[in-house]
Amino acid sequence: MILSATAHVELICIGNELLIGKTLNTNAHWLAKRITSLGLSVRRIIVVGDNVDEIASAVRESIQRSPAFIITTGGLGPTFDDKTLEGVAKAIGRDLEENKEALEMIKRKYEQYVAEGRIKKFEMTEYRIKMARLPKGAKPLPNPVGTAPGVLIECEDVNLVMLPGVPQEMMVIFDESIAPLLRKIAGNKVFYEASLDIRGISESELAPLIDRVMNENPYVYIKSHPKISEKTHHIELHLSTTSDNQDVARQRIERAIMQISELISERGGKIQPTQI
Repeated sequence: MILSATAHVELICIGNELLIGKTLNTNAHWLAKRITSLGLSVRRIIVVGDNVDEIASAVRESIQRSPAFIITTGGLGPTFDDKTLEGVAKAIGRDLEENKEALEMIKRKYEQYVAEGRIKKFEMTEYRIKMARLPKGAKPLPNPVGTAPGVLIECEDVNLVMLPGVPQEMMVIFDESIAPLLRKIAGNKVFYEASLDIRGISESELAPLIDRVMNENPYVYIKSHPKISEKTHHIELHLSTTSDNQDVARQRIERAIMQISELISERGGKIQPTQI
């Protein structure tokens, strides 16, 4: 297990369905929020289609930026368009090989399906074996919900993780197998956030106030989110920070909230906390 000093993550979401707008990329949204809550930062989210060369190119480019983790979603199943493992293998210059541990995981799953009456019988067809052909040196990750195992492999001081595209499978593999590794890298870091509901002041009027408060609170990041358009004067203000101490993180946010609230009130705006 590689513990990189650069504690950030990149996500590569794979699937034509994401590029044509058929499927909303909820996996990226969930992972970004979950990773951030663990004290690490997500630097990039990339979407590519079911194409070996596109996948390999995205993975190679990401490796060059040396994140602690690269996490891919999608493309681990038995069908012709599931090409993630092949793309990753090409990116890191390793052959695909039948992984005995992964094959056993898949066999046990189909035996379970038979026992539960979900299927009458099964055989290990080439399509099912395909899910156990992993890049050389990879470790399969148990999939408690579905069939295809997740995959973990180390390359050039980067931890490459491949997760299924089915959200329920992706989430449980991440929480059981990957989150503990991220916590180890993050150490004692905690992410703390709060939101304010702002009325009666435009975003352009709010901009210099945000600049001033961020300059005086360099560890706090403040982002404005207009609800409809600037003319509505309805804005969500999101404040966040990361610290090794929960109390310090909370104090930073509270101080920034107090300062920005005073400045907004002076200009006739109204503030209501929405989440702390």
